Amino acid sequence: DTVPTGFDEGALRALCDMDCGTPLLLDRMKQSMTSCRASSWRLLFQPTEASTFFKKRAQIEEDYARSLAKLAKSSAESYSAGDGKAGSYVSSWLTFLRTHELVGEHRLKFAAQLGEMSDELNALGKEVDKNRKAAKELASKLEKGLQEQEALVDRARVRFDSAAEDLERLLVLKQGEMVTPSSVPHAGSSHAAGASSKGRSFGKAMSKLKGPKNAAQYAKQEEEVRSRMGQTSDSYRAQVSGAQSLRQEYFQTQLPRLLRTLKENVDELDLGTQYHLSRYAYLLENVLVTEGLTIAPVAPEDGPGLKAVIESIDSREDFKTYMQQYSLNWQMSGHSRGPKREGFKDENFVSGTDNIARQSPVGFAPSQPYASSSPSQPSAAPTFGVDLGEQMLRDGVEVPRVLEKCAEAIELYGLGSKGIYRLSGTTSRVQRLKAALDHDTEAVDLLSEENLSDINDIAAVLKLWFRELPEPLLTWELYHAFIDAAKIDNDRLRHIRLHERINELPDPNYATLKFLMGHLDKVAQHESVNQMSRSNLAIVFGPNLLGAPPPQLAHLYPGPAADGTPQSAGGGGGGGGGGLQDMQWQCKCIETILLHFVEIFVE
Repeated sequence: DTVPTGFDEGALRALCDMDCGTPLLLDRMKQSMTSCRASSWRLLFQPTEASTFFKKRAQIEEDYARSLAKLAKSSAESYSAGDGKAGSYVSSWLTFLRTHELVGEHRLKFAAQLGEMSDELNALGKEVDKNRKAAKELASKLEKGLQEQEALVDRARVRFDSAAEDLERLLVLKQGEMVTPSSVPHAGSSHAAGASSKGRSFGKAMSKLKGPKNAAQYAKQEEEVRSRMGQTSDSYRAQVSGAQSLRQEYFQTQLPRLLRTLKENVDELDLGTQYHLSRYAYLLENVLVTEGLTIAPVAPEDGPGLKAVIESIDSREDFKTYMQQYSLNWQMSGHSRGPKREGFKDENFVSGTDNIARQSPVGFAPSQPYASSSPSQPSAAPTFGVDLGEQMLRDGVEVPRVLEKCAEAIELYGLGSKGIYRLSGTTSRVQRLKAALDHDTEAVDLLSEENLSDINDIAAVLKLWFRELPEPLLTWELYHAFIDAAKIDNDRLRHIRLHERINELPDPNYATLKFLMGHLDKVAQHESVNQMSRSNLAIVFGPNLLGAPPPQLAHLYPGPAADGTPQSAGGGGGGGGGGLQDMQWQCKCIETILLHFVEIFVE
């Protein structure tokens, strides 16, 4: 139902007919201000008004939002600094925390709106209180003026009555009658003075008239008294007329106008309070609905919900990847502990490679994965695990061919694939495809029906190629500079610093990064279909492209993050990352480059 906002003329007429209309409205206005204003205001003592509620609720919401955001941020930093799992788990965990940050942002906005409502109610209350005081002063001034005019009428009547008494006594003396004070009738019998006062006045008048008087003296004195009586009569009539005019103006014009002003202020305050309470209900409903849609989106283009994010964790595939990376890190770190699997051939020992190829369903080997599936002759131009500059110089290309071929296949058939680059391919097929590309890149047809049976295999091979580079794409030398730039809060300054670091890359690395970022930008443009935003792509490629130098080389690249501690899984000599303590900054670095791809590489 619509709340009536027009002025109630009937109520105004009823107030005008009441003797207590003005104090009634002043007291009602106090009640309305008590209902909306803060309890700390003068004359108000109730602590549960709407404005106070909004202010305290805003503080509660702000504390909750900031605590939630702080918890999410500290949890991400704590996980990055620890030795937690990588892979799909860390991607889901960061998305999980990001969802809580979004909830906190919604609550913080709600708190700001509540604070604005509280301030608006306070301002309205102050304005109405100011008008109330002005109306009260005006009412007092008008009432005082009316009372003063009535007092003037009373004084004029007293003077007229006194002159009439003098004339009456003079006429009595003139006629020679003996008159006592108590027997003299007079026109001012309605006067408030008592009998004793009349007696004293009569005696005083008689004393003035005593002594021998002739006719001329009586006539002169009578003329003076009659003149004075005429003047007081005119003055009395003038004061009565003035009082009647003032009373008529007060009750017919000034009082209705005053009561209308007070009633309008009361209505404004009541309607303003009701409006803000209604607005509060709307905002509360809106923030709860938004929070629900953030946790469990309805539209597919809004991305997966919190439950779906947790269900996307593939612990089995994460463990397989961890096994491969751990084995690679073990060999590169020069560990020699533990019994050797390889014996002497003349003692009929079975080699570790052959044993793994026969028994392991994963099918990986530390030195040459899936060697049994690769051609028997060695590769003339290997591309996996080969220095980027060397292979590009050897092949005479501006961009590595394996990157071009994989990107081409994905752009033709994988842009609409949900979770492209986030989902892992089948390990056996990935290793087989890697071996074929490593043997002869040009001979492999990635667009064949067999290789396109699962586009995630090709995406996994491309990630593996970057991960197995002897040195990460963004180089060990610039690692700490990239991390420091990623930590800058200001987006514009962070973009500029990262652009400067990118310009310092060697030419092969710069060209490769430019091609890769252009490819990932195309993938991100289909986010509504593949659900791979720039943030999600950065989570996947951050540790692959940006990694700290291994412990044995850390002294060659000093920096705040080079603490000499062994890297965890995903932190090999290739672009496998620099430890979980820097993972969020690795991702932030790649995300910023993707967001500003055009400014950095095109313009």
